[in-house]
Amino acid sequence: METKIPPPIVTLVFGLSIYFSRGIFQAVEIKYSFYMGILLLILGLAVLIFAVRLFRKDKTTVNPLSPEQATKLVTDGIFKYSRNPMYLGMALILCSIAVFFNLIGGIILVALFCFYITKFQIIPEERAMSNLFSQDFDKYKEATRRWI
Repeated sequence: METKIPPPIVTLVFGLSIYFSRGIFQAVEIKYSFYMGILLLILGLAVLIFAVRLFRKDKTTVNPLSPEQATKLVTDGIFKYSRNPMYLGMALILCSIAVFFNLIGGIILVALFCFYITKFQIIPEERAMSNLFSQDFDKYKEATRRWI
């Protein structure tokens, strides 16, 4: 793995960055932003929880720092639509924080989060999955997008 920082910690750092950088960026008011923020938060948590539950149901590792310990390639449920729903859920939660506190800075930081997670977490995980599940993972990769 290229990183040893757990993705929840990365998400927390980006979330705090969105919040504390709010004074740097111009405030943007959106009608119904509270409801949009709540919707994104609920959606992000639901996606994350559904993904973790599928991993647990299939009795494979949820630990993103050791994907080589995976015992099964999970491709059903929410994994039919995204190869990385846990990271998608984290990104949606960050979008929620952006809507609540810092829309412009949040958009920039969510994009940086997606870039960081892709480069340092997803791509190394995909290499590990390819080594473990070779042709099955290649078929899954062709059929399912990385994010959404």
